[in-house]
Amino acid sequence: MSLNELKWFDLGACRGLDAAVFYPDDEIGAESAKSVCGSCAVQSPCLEYALSSREKAGVWGGATERDRRRIVRQRRKTA
Repeated sequence: MSLNELKWFDLGACRGLDAAVFYPDDEIGAESAKSVCGSCAVQSPCLEYALSSREKAGVWGGATERDRRRIVRQRRKTA
């Protein structure tokens, strides 16, 4: 992880929260994590990090694994 990535990571609304919140068992459980992300100042860089790193699990930048797959597909179509 680069220094720039750590800067946004340190500013996340999730900092200090139990990581288990961001690795729910289902889409319903993801709503708690998404609500934290919804008020986060670094939501966009977090999501971009997850997309570029191909994070397979968890909620990143307000997006679940399913949401991120959808975003990647949409970006490929418009590229």
